[in-house]
Amino acid sequence: MPKFSYAGKSREGKTVKGMMEAANESVVVANLRRQGIQANKVKGAGKGLDMEINISFLQPKITTKDIVVFTRQFATMIDAGLPLVQCLDILSNQQENKTFKTVLAKVKEDVESGSTFADALKKHPQAFNDLYVNLVAAGEVGGILDTILNRLATYIEKAMKLKKQVKSAMTYPSTIVGIALVVIAVILIFVIPAFEKMFADFGGALPAPTQLVINLSNFIQDYFLVIAGVIVFIIFAFKKTYATEKGREKIDDLALKLPVFGVLIRKVAVAKFSRTMATMISSGVPILDGLDIVSKTAGNKTIEKAINQVRISISEGKTIAEPLKESGVFPPMVCQMIEVGEQAGALDTMLSKIADFYDDEVDDAVGNLTSMMEPLLMLFLGTTVGGLVVAMYLPIFKIAGTVGG
Repeated sequence: MPKFSYAGKSREGKTVKGMMEAANESVVVANLRRQGIQANKVKGAGKGLDMEINISFLQPKITTKDIVVFTRQFATMIDAGLPLVQCLDILSNQQENKTFKTVLAKVKEDVESGSTFADALKKHPQAFNDLYVNLVAAGEVGGILDTILNRLATYIEKAMKLKKQVKSAMTYPSTIVGIALVVIAVILIFVIPAFEKMFADFGGALPAPTQLVINLSNFIQDYFLVIAGVIVFIIFAFKKTYATEKGREKIDDLALKLPVFGVLIRKVAVAKFSRTMATMISSGVPILDGLDIVSKTAGNKTIEKAINQVRISISEGKTIAEPLKESGVFPPMVCQMIEVGEQAGALDTMLSKIADFYDDEVDDAVGNLTSMMEPLLMLFLGTTVGGLVVAMYLPIFKIAGTVGG
């Protein structure tokens, strides 16, 4: 943001000089006027050594926690009766994340220039997504911005908790398998050749398991670059395929059909859909707009298509429950509860109950997955690493038996 040097007079008639960051000179004048200073001269400061380095990859990222804390604090200040601009000024000044601080400063400037809060937020999609902007817009129109912000903070906190649960479920097995593969690779590339040389000095035929391991070690050493190239190609091909519309549809559909992880993905999707729709409906966002936003944040192309089909059906006069049943993506219990909620005129309440229920279901699913993976991982480690060690010691046992005999 550009810097301006200014000179002016305070209410007491004293000469005041200083520097200020602002979008333009008129904003500087307006800010000084609010501080009781009559500006006489405003000039753009030379860049020189003060020039701000703006390299995106060096800037700190705006985290979900930053958004949650800001939203909670902002709601409290609005509820206490503080003006919108003053709230933004206080929160931007105390913000430690430099990237988020810059965003909040720009939002404040836009609001000062006459823009609505929602429109100002919309200019920064890296921090405030469509859901956030639409809920804020509904809060501004309804005069319940503090209530909406509290709902948003609660929603983001629960969404963050859900994400952490899934991440923890995936991290543990991935880490163990990754470490196991590294250990196996080290054994095959560095340890086995030493044993092979020793066995060659002894002479004689090797046991079948030992010969198999030695052959595998030789193959990996001879074709290491080819194997590495194939792995890189598979990852690259997967990313390219997933980047296409049809490729992503097929992969996401396959993900939902996976034996254990597919159930977890489906439960997470249902919890996310229910929580988001409940928050938007209770905040006064139209159902069609809500469904459009929810479909974009679904995270799975198959579920996104199902939600879009629901949106089309509703625009044709149908209920929400009817097309949800036809999609086959959402469990029958969810469809029935939504149908009851529609008939009772309490859809947001019913969706909240579904979200709470599926949050607990995700908890249980993550716990069961971890419990189930532990013995499987132990079995995998024991079979691979233990199998390699035993295979390499078989000739030694054979030689020891021969000498003993």
